[in-house]
Amino acid sequence: MWVVPEKEIAGLMTPEAAFDAVERVFAAMASDDAYNFPVVREAIGYEDALYGFKGGFDRAGKTLGLKAGGYWPNNQKHGLINHQSTVFLFDPDTGRVAAAVGGNLLTALRTAAASAVSIKHLAPKGAKVLGMIGAGHQSAFQMRAAARTGTFEKVIGWNPHPEMLSRLADTAADLGLPFEAVELPRLGAEADVIISITSAFEPLLMDAHVEGSTHIAAMGTDTKGKQELDPALVGRARLFTDEVAQSVSIGEFQHAAAQKTISDSDVTAIGRVITGDHEGRGDAEVTIFDGTGVGLQDLAVAGAVVELAKQQGKAIEVEI
Repeated sequence: MWVVPEKEIAGLMTPEAAFDAVERVFAAMASDDAYNFPVVREAIGYEDALYGFKGGFDRAGKTLGLKAGGYWPNNQKHGLINHQSTVFLFDPDTGRVAAAVGGNLLTALRTAAASAVSIKHLAPKGAKVLGMIGAGHQSAFQMRAAARTGTFEKVIGWNPHPEMLSRLADTAADLGLPFEAVELPRLGAEADVIISITSAFEPLLMDAHVEGSTHIAAMGTDTKGKQELDPALVGRARLFTDEVAQSVSIGEFQHAAAQKTISDSDVTAIGRVITGDHEGRGDAEVTIFDGTGVGLQDLAVAGAVVELAKQQGKAIEVEI
């Protein structure tokens, strides 16, 4: 069994490698070469934590396993980030455990890679203005990944706690892009691509805010009750996601689905666009990608990082 500690991940997994791994596994899902297992996600009644498992099997990539972990909102008192996870990989030929991989940074990289994949395949041509809703830990990863996909000339951003917007400003400066803090109506009107990455439980971006040709990557909703977008906005957009069943049950599209303004058939797996089985944006004015986060994303980046770690002598082999 190979162990790749969390401390080694930053020196191994690049945003480019994460993008490639996630794009490949989305295509495998659309081709029925990979599938996710049912998600287990529970409030454990201790430390206000949410804990669960996401797993799957990628037949094409010979990757089998799960990610165990969740959200501990009080971790600041321990000097730790709130999201904690570990990925376990198994040999699909024998069932023996093959690897244990630190999953915290990998989760951030694979989440950002998923929105970047959606931007590559769904953003309007000539997109110049990137809008960011949310300024938490994940926002910097999102902005960096998005910047690699296109020719953005400016970033505009909003956060419910304005004092946190310095994270967006600093990240934009590192990327050589000007940044401006704006209110949501202006963000929706000016941004060609919008990434929402918050933990909101009520809509932030309203239908009336969004004007013109726009792509939205809704990345914050992964649990029942969470919500970032107005269901009316969802109802008038062309809809894409990582996995349809998860999107309409615990993802951003759960609310429009519950109101019966959309059905499962209105939502397309992004992998179909990647494989050329769906036209993608087409003539739609607004597209939305609901990034719910699937286990296969975690397995894809974990499998890639194990191989890199073995090549570079950073993987630890242990007997179990």
